[in-house]
Amino acid sequence: MRASVDEGPRLLAHLADGPGLTRHRLRHPAPVRVGVEHLARAAEAADLRGRGGAGFPFATKLRTAARRGAVVVVNLSEGEPASQKDEVLAMRRPHLILDGAVLAARALGARRVHLVLPGDKPLVTTRMTAALAERESSDGVEWRINTADAGFVSGQSRAVLELMSGRANLPVTAWAPEAVSGHRGRPTLLSNAETYAQLASIWVHGPDPSTMLITRAGDTPAAKVLEVGIGAPWSAVLSPFELDRPVLLGGYHGAWVPGGALKGRRIADEDLAGLGARLGAGVVLPLPSGSCPVNETAQIVSYLAGQSAGRCGPCRFGLPALALAVDDAARGEGPLERIHELAAVVNRRGACAHPDGTVRLVASLQRWFGDEFLLHQRRECGYGDLAAAG
Repeated sequence: MRASVDEGPRLLAHLADGPGLTRHRLRHPAPVRVGVEHLARAAEAADLRGRGGAGFPFATKLRTAARRGAVVVVNLSEGEPASQKDEVLAMRRPHLILDGAVLAARALGARRVHLVLPGDKPLVTTRMTAALAERESSDGVEWRINTADAGFVSGQSRAVLELMSGRANLPVTAWAPEAVSGHRGRPTLLSNAETYAQLASIWVHGPDPSTMLITRAGDTPAAKVLEVGIGAPWSAVLSPFELDRPVLLGGYHGAWVPGGALKGRRIADEDLAGLGARLGAGVVLPLPSGSCPVNETAQIVSYLAGQSAGRCGPCRFGLPALALAVDDAARGEGPLERIHELAAVVNRRGACAHPDGTVRLVASLQRWFGDEFLLHQRRECGYGDLAAAG
C-alpha cells in the first residue's frame, strides 16, 4: 500500500485492531435484515452520498433499486490514479465494506453481491478474498469477484457493468441510471467501497460524526489518507503553506482553486460551489513546490487523452486535440483560443463523462490561471517551472 494512514473518528478508528473478522465483530455486530425504508432513512440522516465522485444521495439509489431481481455491486476499482482511499479501506477495514454490502443486499432481497476488484492492486484482491473466506457462508449471499483492468475509465459505472457481463471493461452510452437498468437490465445498486463502509458504520453507530476519506498528496513521495469531518476547516487537511498554494480538488476530473481560496472555507460541497469545485472522490492535490498549474494540467490532460475508451468522436479525436492545444499553450507555441474551441466541441458530447471531466479541469485552469497562460505565451512562468512544459 503506497499511502500512509492516520487514525480517524469512524471508518479509520481503532486501526490497531487489524483487518480480521474476530476483532471487527467486537465493535461491529453482524448485519441484520432490515427494510429498505429503514436503511434509506438511516442513510438520509447522515446525508450519505456516493463517495466515488458523483456525490449522488445513496438513499435515492437504494429506493430506486428496490425492485425484484436487484443486484448489489461494490466497486473497489479506483481508476483515479491519485485516489487511494478504497485501497486503504480494503487493506485496513475489509469487513466494514462487506457489512455495508450485506446490509444493502438483505434490504433489497438480493441474493448475489459482486465485488469489482482492481487488477493493478493484487494486495487488495488478496485481502478481500481472505476476508470473504473468514465469513464463510454466514452472510446469506453469494459473492462474485470481478477483476477490473488497470485504467482511468475502468472503474466508471457502465464500464464495471460491461465487465460483469463478460465484455470489454470500457464505458458505453446508457439511457437510464444503473439503479433502474444495470447488470443485465436489472436494478443495480452500484457504489464504491467507502460508501458501503459508511453505510455499515452509520447503521451501527448512528449518523454522527459525518465523515469522508481524503487522499492528500503533497511534496512528500507518499500520499496520506485521512478521515475528516464534513464541515471541518481545510486546515485539517492542508498545512498553512499548502493553503497558500493552488490546489487541485476532486482528482484528475476535478478543478483547480487558487492559492488562499480554501482559507476560511469548510470541507463541504456547498462551501466549494462558488469556486466551481467539489469534493468528488476526495482527492486533494496541493501544487508541489516549484511546479506550475499550467504545466501540471498539460501533463494530466495528456494522460487523460490516452485513457479514453476510444468509442466516440470526442474521446478518439477531441481529447487528443485538446491535450495538444493545452501542451502547445503551456510551451508558448499555440493560441489560447484553440483550447476554448476544442473544449466547446468536446463537452457534453461524449458517450460517457470522461470528456466532460477533462474539460472541467481545463476550464478551472483557464478561470483561475489565465494570467499564467499569458505569461507562457511570452515564454515566462510565474512559478519558475517553464522548463517542465518542454
